[in-house]
Amino acid sequence: MTDPKPLRFCGSALGDLRDFPETARREAGHQLDQVQQGQNPDDWKPMKTVGPGVREIRIHDEAGAFRVIYVAQFEEAVYVLHCFPKKTQKTAKTDLDTAARRFRALKQERAK
Repeated sequence: MTDPKPLRFCGSALGDLRDFPETARREAGHQLDQVQQGQNPDDWKPMKTVGPGVREIRIHDEAGAFRVIYVAQFEEAVYVLHCFPKKTQKTAKTDLDTAARRFRALKQERAK
């Protein structure tokens, strides 16, 4: 078994995750742990509009719906791009733009 990949948070993602209600925060931690171990989260979908290899973890609990957008394709770490509560059926453009901007910055940083 390989060592779990470290988590790296982009921008305000860690603080945003810490703002989740406790149950959603615990579930996000559990799902990210699975990703670090090389497994898929329980409920996820690809986020091709953000970038290749980007995925969204979907969390539902009594406090509402929450999302964690991440990319795990890089060998050195799992990068958490954006964490946010989902308020409408469709993901808000601002949330998609934030994740896409952080993904572009990450790719630029890695290219150096």
